[in-house]
Amino acid sequence: MMKPTTEILLAGFGGHGMLLSGRLLAQAAMEMGSQVSWLPAYGPEMRGGTANVAVCIARDQVGSPYVECPHILVAMNAPSFDKFAPKVKPDGLIVYNEGLVPNPKQRADCTALCVNAQEVAIAAGNIRAANLVMLGVLVGATELVSDDAVIAAIESEFAAKARFIPVNVAAYRAGVAHGKDGRCAQSA
Repeated sequence: MMKPTTEILLAGFGGHGMLLSGRLLAQAAMEMGSQVSWLPAYGPEMRGGTANVAVCIARDQVGSPYVECPHILVAMNAPSFDKFAPKVKPDGLIVYNEGLVPNPKQRADCTALCVNAQEVAIAAGNIRAANLVMLGVLVGATELVSDDAVIAAIESEFAAKARFIPVNVAAYRAGVAHGKDGRCAQSA
């Protein structure tokens, strides 16, 4: 059951696609009738700098788009994990990319799911879709939004580049499978 407002933080380096993943999540939630906010934050660098996005999904109006202590963290790399994992609310969920977060400091009061997003994305057809693998793990584990809504958001986002839709949907679906069966599930 969704909380009155669920706060999600997706974080990585610029170029990892976390802002896109957050936008897709927000779009899917909005299409399902939820109130949403999407607030990106990034360093001055185009690629390689820090980038994160706060997404709030609510039944009623979102009080603030700013997220200090999220219910859910999606961390694409170690610096993002190290910075934001300690801020996740107790009983929260931490989804991290084990390919770029090799030695995460575990928390006893949160659930953690890990996936090697690059490997899964390569198997799906494109390493650049690792962000969609991570989004899929989040959705598969939480069911915050429907698969149909996320796939519709992916199709809309890539409509001008339709040849990328199948590989992005495949990466997303592979992530959903990981999230649903709790692969690499750990008591964080």
